[in-house]
Amino acid sequence: MSQTITPSSGNLNGSQAPSPAIAPSATFSLAEFSQETLALTRRLFIQLQRRPSTLVAGIIQPVMWLVLFGALFQNMPQGLFGGSQNYGQFLAAGVIVFTAFSGALNAGLPVMFDREFGFLNRLLVAPLASRFSIVLASAIFIATLSLVQTSVIIAMSAFLGAGLPHLLGLGLVIAIVLVLVLGVTALSLGLAFALPGHIELIAVIFVSSLPLLFASTALAPLTFMPNWLKIVASLNPLSYAIEPIRYIYTHPHWLLGSVIMETPFGAVTLGLSLLILVGFSTIALLSIRPLLRRSFT
Repeated sequence: MSQTITPSSGNLNGSQAPSPAIAPSATFSLAEFSQETLALTRRLFIQLQRRPSTLVAGIIQPVMWLVLFGALFQNMPQGLFGGSQNYGQFLAAGVIVFTAFSGALNAGLPVMFDREFGFLNRLLVAPLASRFSIVLASAIFIATLSLVQTSVIIAMSAFLGAGLPHLLGLGLVIAIVLVLVLGVTALSLGLAFALPGHIELIAVIFVSSLPLLFASTALAPLTFMPNWLKIVASLNPLSYAIEPIRYIYTHPHWLLGSVIMETPFGAVTLGLSLLILVGFSTIALLSIRPLLRRSFT
């Protein structure tokens, strides 16, 4: 017995009917991007939960700096370091900034390990709404850790006699830390994609961290430095994060037009230092965009 098969109208002329499957949309979905970013950020926090020694060490080290350096210079003449009541108050701003800087400088290490272990390649071939969620997740993770460390340092420095800024001052301190962390995190992520392996990245971190610390106003004011070091410290972005925080600690009634630092290039106001920090972070973000585009394609 024969069976007659009647072709569909779409196949009468040899053409194939369109598949009902919908092709993936190329449009950017903010909801999907947010979901991806949250998932990748959660993965980093799970790693931290499994290895909390990173956070513990990042809190213990600055506390030790505050205690040991504060005790070392506790008998200094009052007023030797500007308007600070004691060296602990002077040091608090430097410890806050350098701790945030160190954490942000290490932001590229998880991405570098993902590169070496092959997990990053799996992410790059996954149907992500935007691969920049990988970068944003790392920035959110580092910013959160920096806020935790900053809170602990502020509380410990207040306990050691450095005092506390008022609420608006605390908000500005947090904003300064976040802007600095954003710029340094961008540079660290750029190095994670540019360097061949984690050994080279760790070497860059070790070589750059301490010189940037000592070539800033974290441990001593500009007036204590020789002329060549004054110029270097005046070009160091860390100084433009340290001095505003220090001024907020020592001057309850601060203004954006208040002069916070006398550099070899002229006087720097609080507002100008904030603009310099924002400019530094903007330049850092723009400088890594071509590198990220090449790495993500």
